[in-house]
Amino acid sequence: MTERRGEALGRGEDWLRIGPSTLRWDGATLVVEFAEVAAPLPRPVRGRVRLHAAAPGRRGFLLDAAGRHRWRPIAAAARIEVELDQPRLRWSGPGYFDSNDGDAPLEEDFRRWDWCRAPLGQGEAAGSAVLYNVARRDGTAQSLALRVHPSGAIEDMPPPPPATLPRSRWRLDRPTRADPGEAPRVLRTLQDAPFYARSMIATRLCGEATVAVHESLDLDRFRAPWVQAMLPFRIPRSLR
Repeated sequence: MTERRGEALGRGEDWLRIGPSTLRWDGATLVVEFAEVAAPLPRPVRGRVRLHAAAPGRRGFLLDAAGRHRWRPIAAAARIEVELDQPRLRWSGPGYFDSNDGDAPLEEDFRRWDWCRAPLGQGEAAGSAVLYNVARRDGTAQSLALRVHPSGAIEDMPPPPPATLPRSRWRLDRPTRADPGEAPRVLRTLQDAPFYARSMIATRLCGEATVAVHESLDLDRFRAPWVQAMLPFRIPRSLR
């Protein structure tokens, strides 16, 4: 998440470089090599991630009526291998890879959103469910509910009923959706910031009990002057 100048960016048809970190795509595997510095305590974070996407999804979605913001679940059901040199850590397991891009700052067009990705099934039949709910500044809303099959095919499904998770330590709302009659619960909060929370939750989707990754983003909070004043202490900025 280091902020860098424009000259630190380089890209080609199948690679991207930002400062000392790179992403390379060989048609089946995404290889990420990173050499960054953590914040607020400066310590090196170096290593690599390999993401194996057997069947990348090809559908993209508009998040606003004007088409200024786009989202694409590139590999909603994938496998990852993580090797960190600093600190020394190794693990592997199910993974997820998506892309957001846009023509305007998020806070101009959205008030908040919540997102959830839940693995479904086992082995070769493993897929996932993805929920994406946005509240726009014009007062409208959008709820995407997707079933991702092992083939990579993305199927629309009716959005499940709204459900509520406990607020974060920063008193951030964590709305989500789940099967009727279910009460999801937070198992672990992975990241807790004034405007953003990422959590592991126990929930039920498509008739299956599952452990999902959930995020909640409050862009009213993000644009508040007191939050903007805190960002430099959490996001490193490089002169190169």
